[in-house]
Amino acid sequence: MFVAFLVGVATGIISGFGIGGGSLLVLYLTAVMGVSQYTAGGINLLYFIGCAPAALIGHIQNKAIHWKATLWCAAAGVAAAIPASLLAAHMDVNLLRRLFGGILLYIGIKELRYGRKAKQDRNTD
Repeated sequence: MFVAFLVGVATGIISGFGIGGGSLLVLYLTAVMGVSQYTAGGINLLYFIGCAPAALIGHIQNKAIHWKATLWCAAAGVAAAIPASLLAAHMDVNLLRRLFGGILLYIGIKELRYGRKAKQDRNTD
């Protein structure tokens, strides 16, 4: 139980930096703890409610929020939430896990490539 607490603390800190600690939490819950994908997703949403305000305050203080884009993204997210949840409820859990893993893999590769490009850009200046 203490390890789970430490994982929660670590992913909370990572979430505060905007890196995606919630995704890591879902992976931990499903791969290590044996929690179902649906339950892990619900836990992640509850977890996000606790982590998001602290991260938001920091991003506001650093003027790192583009408010117009935020409003458009929020509107699209709210509009897509209900149909997406209905679709997910009717999907095979194994397919849902594979899709989630594929998305994480895609994002990870994209982030690695972006990080290298940004470093190269800094070195050429």
